[in-house]
Amino acid sequence: MNRWVPALRLTGIGFYIASCIVGGTFVGWWLGGKRPMFMIIGLLVGLVVAIYGVYKMLRPFMNDKQDKENGA
Repeated sequence: MNRWVPALRLTGIGFYIASCIVGGTFVGWWLGGKRPMFMIIGLLVGLVVAIYGVYKMLRPFMNDKQDKENGA
C-alpha cells in the first residue's frame, strides 16, 4: 500500500495542471466577454499557478532523491 501513495499523488498532478489552465482560461473568458485579452491573461495566470503548484507537489520527491544520493 505504501507504493500507491506516491503513484496517486503523481497522477493527481495531471488533473491539477489541467484544472488550473482550464479554470484560468474560463475565468478570463467570463471576465472579458468578447475581448480575448482577458482570456490570454487568465491562461497565463493558470499556467503560473500550475507551475508553482507542481513545484510544491514535487518538492518532497526531489528532497527524498537528494537524501538517498547523499547517503542519508
